[in-house]
Amino acid sequence: MRAISTSWPSSQVAPLANDRPTGRSARVFVGDMVNSRTDVLATGLIRWLPKVRWRREARYVRRMLDSGSGTGPDVVVVMGVSGSGKTTVAKGLSTVLGWEYAEGDAFHPDANVAKMRSGVPLTDEDRWPWLEAIGSWISTKESRGESAVVTCSALRRVYRDLLRAGRPHVRFLHVTAESDVIKDRMEHRPGHYMPPSLLPSQLATLEPLGADEPGVTITNEGSAAQVLDRALAALGHRKENA
Repeated sequence: MRAISTSWPSSQVAPLANDRPTGRSARVFVGDMVNSRTDVLATGLIRWLPKVRWRREARYVRRMLDSGSGTGPDVVVVMGVSGSGKTTVAKGLSTVLGWEYAEGDAFHPDANVAKMRSGVPLTDEDRWPWLEAIGSWISTKESRGESAVVTCSALRRVYRDLLRAGRPHVRFLHVTAESDVIKDRMEHRPGHYMPPSLLPSQLATLEPLGADEPGVTITNEGSAAQVLDRALAALGHRKENA
């Protein structure tokens, strides 16, 4: 494949709306150009592909972009205790980067939810099936060459080791906040089953990322936009058109 610059080559005029390649020709056209992983390529080509008719081509381009650097897809597990702001950060990353997002709490079996709602901390035995379910979702993303972001408390090193086992593209983003700030958030967020009374047990269980673990830590200080900027910078990404 030949490399391209951040502008259309003089020998290749940007395709017009009525002159788009289709099917295999689209793949050949895209594959011939995706040797340089640039923001212009990432935004321009994806926006060039119509949203409905060209869904498959858009996914193909995304896989090419994810694999263009030779490192494969990027799967970020946003971790931390309940109430630290994982969901807000993960949804922000999903929106800015165009990655699929999954909420880790949705993988809990009903028995786990009932236990936490009643104020009883989960045991390791409760957590293994939940972690394995999240790991299975990550494996599916990796097998498709798709980048993704998922929330998961991942409090202990052994939990994170399970999520990484056989999944080379997983890394962690640990969101931290002061305990009194987290407690206040837990007390005022509507509709969540996790009671503030479980915060001390989560803090006691938490094992920060080790120096040999793939991941970064950020503080949840400031506005949601500021925290998202901090997360993008820590992960080596940036907002489009920033």
